[in-house]
Amino acid sequence: MAAGAAAGAWVLVLSLWGAVVGSQNITARIGKPLVLNCKGAPKKPPQQLEWKLNTGRTEAWKVLSPQGGPWDSVARILPNGSLLLPAVGIQDEGTFRCRATSRNGKETKSNYQVRVYQIPGKPEIVDPASELTAGVPNKVGTCVSEGSYPAGTLSWHLDGKPLIPDGKGASVKEETRRHPETGLFTLQSELMVTPARGGAPRPTFSCSFSPSLPRRRALHTAPFQLTVWGEGREPVPLKEVQLMVEPEGGAVAPGSTVTLTCEAPAQPPPQIHWIKDGTPLPLPPSPVLLLPDVGPQDQGTYSCVATHPSHGPQESRAVSISIIETGEEGPTAGSVGGSGLGTLALALGILGGLGTAALLIGAIMWRRRQQRGKERKVPEHQEEEEERAELNQSEEPEAAESSAGGP
Repeated sequence: MAAGAAAGAWVLVLSLWGAVVGSQNITARIGKPLVLNCKGAPKKPPQQLEWKLNTGRTEAWKVLSPQGGPWDSVARILPNGSLLLPAVGIQDEGTFRCRATSRNGKETKSNYQVRVYQIPGKPEIVDPASELTAGVPNKVGTCVSEGSYPAGTLSWHLDGKPLIPDGKGASVKEETRRHPETGLFTLQSELMVTPARGGAPRPTFSCSFSPSLPRRRALHTAPFQLTVWGEGREPVPLKEVQLMVEPEGGAVAPGSTVTLTCEAPAQPPPQIHWIKDGTPLPLPPSPVLLLPDVGPQDQGTYSCVATHPSHGPQESRAVSISIIETGEEGPTAGSVGGSGLGTLALALGILGGLGTAALLIGAIMWRRRQQRGKERKVPEHQEEEEERAELNQSEEPEAAESSAGGP
């Protein structure tokens, strides 16, 4: 019972380490345990079987049987007939065969071809360059990978894409060494490049290790970027300064946001200044100009100027920003290049506003005149009532005197 439990434990350990058992081709990681099943063998002793090994540890076939003892701690037969290798090494690569006879006399053979592997750590770039010179060969750096088995391969990448050495623009010098004690490999790959004049000013390089066994993803170094200079130590100039406007066309509704972006790919990075209607804007250098809450004051023609430390300024093409009045059948202002229509629409708007203001002022003056007329009529009626009151008062005494002088 204890022997069966031990065998089950070894099978569990095997599954945890990921060794593949059950097929003719077996791969196992160096230093991990490996269990090979003897097919057709009875699960419990006594068993009639034998294992034969032909590996790097043997000059010829090595025979093991359940009745024999362990083989120098290299391999031993478990109670269920399986063969255990506690720690697989490079010398254990080879052929393993088992011949078992069941209790009813049936004979079964098992044949395994074992290969081992070791995955190294991530490769590294040794002695990387800090800059490159256009038109001449430059050493980019040396990529190193240590501790692999089998050896595997190293590859270079430029701007995220595989770099194929052609012997002209790029060449690679490779070296493979094997450790005398561990048997593991160390790979080196030195990259030389000749940057083209007028090419990318800041190329990005990286290196990767691809194992030959087992199949798995490549291991990559961290990418690094280099600056390309001209042969006379001048920085690589700009090909062309690009100015982009968002939204495209430059015609927007009032209150919208406009983003102007100036692209100037060169090394060292140039300073970007902005110009509106031929006048430099008093803003700090920036490749992006943001116009939030656009109004009539933002309309005009914009351009950007890229200035290099050792080169003269280079100006982009100009773009126009104009306002589109919403609520109409179509835009009342032009898009890029339509500043004349925009000015006309603005002038009409101003004239329309002045006419409305004049009508309002006229209405206010008319109402004031009406009020003044009413104020003037009120005193005249008051004077007539006062005169009538005085006449009534004078008539009342006369009536009183006539009544007193009567018989």
